[in-house]
Amino acid sequence: MIVRQKSHGLKLFFTLRGSVIPQIYPQILLITLLSVLIAGIQHWFPGFFSSYDTAPFTLLGVALSLFLGFRNNASYARWWEAREQWGQLTIDARSLARQVISFMDEETETGRHTQRRMIHLTIAFTHALRHRLRDTSPWQDVDRFVEPEHHASLRQAQNLPEYLLRLMGKKVGYSRRQRLLSEFLVQSMDERLTSMAGVLAACERIQNTPLPFAYTLLVHRTTYLYCFMLPFGLVSSLGWATPLVCAVIAYTFFGLDALSEELEQPFGLAANDLPLSALSRTIEINLLEALEETELPPAIIPKDDCLS
Repeated sequence: MIVRQKSHGLKLFFTLRGSVIPQIYPQILLITLLSVLIAGIQHWFPGFFSSYDTAPFTLLGVALSLFLGFRNNASYARWWEAREQWGQLTIDARSLARQVISFMDEETETGRHTQRRMIHLTIAFTHALRHRLRDTSPWQDVDRFVEPEHHASLRQAQNLPEYLLRLMGKKVGYSRRQRLLSEFLVQSMDERLTSMAGVLAACERIQNTPLPFAYTLLVHRTTYLYCFMLPFGLVSSLGWATPLVCAVIAYTFFGLDALSEELEQPFGLAANDLPLSALSRTIEINLLEALEETELPPAIIPKDDCLS
């Protein structure tokens, strides 16, 4: 995710980091060259292209803008819902750690050990969820927070975060049987685990249910057709200004199309995706602090104005 200080207009105008220009510059260049060619033909052979009324292009441009805006809003809604779910996970993780530290009996070695195991499993769940959403290897982050006796079972689990939730549920059940928690607190902790399971399911839904392909294809095709037809409709009235106008319009429409595709899957590693690594590291630091540990991992800071 791009994180930068507010820039003045001129600097913002030339910023490339986080922009979609690197993705769409071939399309913009192609439309510009086509416009130059058409403007040159019109200049050297006047009347070669018929004079068209710009009204159809105006109407089509307005309709295309509405479609692109709707798709962009739908993609941003997915991005924002994903951020809300990770915000809920932060609340659940911190609240569960506070309940474990505050209310679990720590007078015995069993109680202290169970406290530590519960909080470590919560951290492991956070890292496992991030790796599942990004389809990366989780073992370096997860193994160190899970007891070695469970490592073999971890690698056999089809859904690693769900497996870790089951381990946490067993720890809560064990605490109940050992009378480390009251019945009321067991119920409260189970509600937190259920909320974390809801976060997992919501993130999986966002990841596995993209916007309807037919709608995306329609908008994509219409954008290309409109931008390719535009120089023919403008050249008789704009002349050599046609390439500049077509390049700006192509940048707007192709940019909105590319940005929608990027925001549609918010869990990736693109510049505008969610900073899951930073979020999970923040949760890890907060929960280790709850255990009063002093050797904490460093917080992830933006690199080149980008937070991963």
